[in-house]
Amino acid sequence: MKKIFKMYLLPALMLLTVSSCKKSYEDLTKNPNVPQSVPASLLFNGIANSMVDFPDNSAEIYCQYFIYNYNYYGNNTYDFGSGDNYYNTLKNVILMEQQAVAAGQPEVNPYSALGKFFRAYFFSKMSLEEGDIPMTEALKGLDNLNPKYDAQKTVMIQCLAWLESANTDLTTLIAAGGNSAGGDIFFNGDLTKWQKVVNAFHLRLLLELSKQSADADLNLPGAFSAIVTNPSKYPLMASAADNLQYTFVSPTNYYPMNPNNFGQNGSRQNSSQTYIKLLTTLKDPRVYVTAEPARHYVDDLHQSATDFNSFIGADPGLDLGIMYANAGLGLYSFINRKYYYSTFTGEPSIQIGYAEQEFNIAEGINRGWVAGNAETHYVNGIQASMASYSIPTTGSFTAYFYRPGSTDVTNTGNYDTFTINTDWATYYAQPSVKYAGGATGLTQILQQRYLALFRHSGLESYFTYRRTGVPAFTTGPGTGNGQRIAIRFQYPSSERTANATNYNSALQSQYSGNDDINGTMWILK
Repeated sequence: MKKIFKMYLLPALMLLTVSSCKKSYEDLTKNPNVPQSVPASLLFNGIANSMVDFPDNSAEIYCQYFIYNYNYYGNNTYDFGSGDNYYNTLKNVILMEQQAVAAGQPEVNPYSALGKFFRAYFFSKMSLEEGDIPMTEALKGLDNLNPKYDAQKTVMIQCLAWLESANTDLTTLIAAGGNSAGGDIFFNGDLTKWQKVVNAFHLRLLLELSKQSADADLNLPGAFSAIVTNPSKYPLMASAADNLQYTFVSPTNYYPMNPNNFGQNGSRQNSSQTYIKLLTTLKDPRVYVTAEPARHYVDDLHQSATDFNSFIGADPGLDLGIMYANAGLGLYSFINRKYYYSTFTGEPSIQIGYAEQEFNIAEGINRGWVAGNAETHYVNGIQASMASYSIPTTGSFTAYFYRPGSTDVTNTGNYDTFTINTDWATYYAQPSVKYAGGATGLTQILQQRYLALFRHSGLESYFTYRRTGVPAFTTGPGTGNGQRIAIRFQYPSSERTANATNYNSALQSQYSGNDDINGTMWILK
């Protein structure tokens, strides 16, 4: 019996040895104790996190909202380096779509629809920052390690097409019912909310291209009008409840400014004149929520803490040494410590929001791209922004200003409090606020849009300034770059080494061979 067993065992061992030799290197190096694939929901979670532009970063400096006064922590120069590189994130978008189908979902599914949105979002943002970028030949891995650059116009046409297709797919999925996307940090898989975001972003991107409004291939006015005038096909945000916003959670995910870092950062930055002066000129109550009075004017000159003249922003163009000295003398307004520093959750960080959408529609109407009442949307935008700060249209709210010498930002007793009365009719009756139409009306829309996007939506206010000049940004020794506002970011450094031929060709065709932060990209011509 033993002999028979040995005779059968030997061939079996030989077969096992032969089959082991045929295994690939990849098979042999796989760890059986860890997962070999990632579900679409987990990939979606990572992609969604990657699209968030948090407050308290360089974008706020470039938008001239909030500026450094101490060079150990940073400066206010426009000496731009590399722009964003989302290619690894876009690889995950492709993998997310593949994993959804591999798990048994049909070709059109929530992840494939939102994948089109993410493609449009990430590719367009890189192009807005840099100009021409690799797109059609990108993301092919070993099949193409040196992708050519697509013209910015080609990139934008494709991004607009993806947004159109995403809306169509979402309509189909929502009508079918029972379709949601797991791993969604924003809307818990609610596709009806995502469809509104897709269309609101579509309007934003169309306006980003406004200098090319006569281009027949883009057909910006026609596309804009189609979205605004057909809400059954292109649902849009109805209120701030539809905002795509990132909510901070304690103790796992703190707001960037919080009690833990107040002692280190609280006086190292101050509000910018570009933002503060616009608020005070308009006698806007939002200044009482987002900023504090400059202490010199209150403590030494005995002005009222609620006098608009007591709120002073620093000129972003100032030499940093001068700004630091002035800040120490109490000549500038700091960001409101109660609103931004006293908790660990701060405010939600809006990425694409209702207020911006309303200003965008008002701008489109003002430009003649679509028929409608620009004033209605303009008012909607202002009121939505004020409501986000709990400022009533008529009534009162309490302003909190941190008392000098206090050491605990969480203690309400360390704040001086003031009752601020508000009346929408009085505010709106000001000639500088009431919508005037025409060129003046466009400036009003853009100014109020700038105020509404304070600390939100990353570089969006910088992009708007770049194409419109509103509001006027300050330059000077403190802004560097020959006292100019840079108008583009450089390409990622990896392009110079890993894709040098195509990188140099793109520079030659756009910027005379230089990766010039002052070079003019196609959408700005």
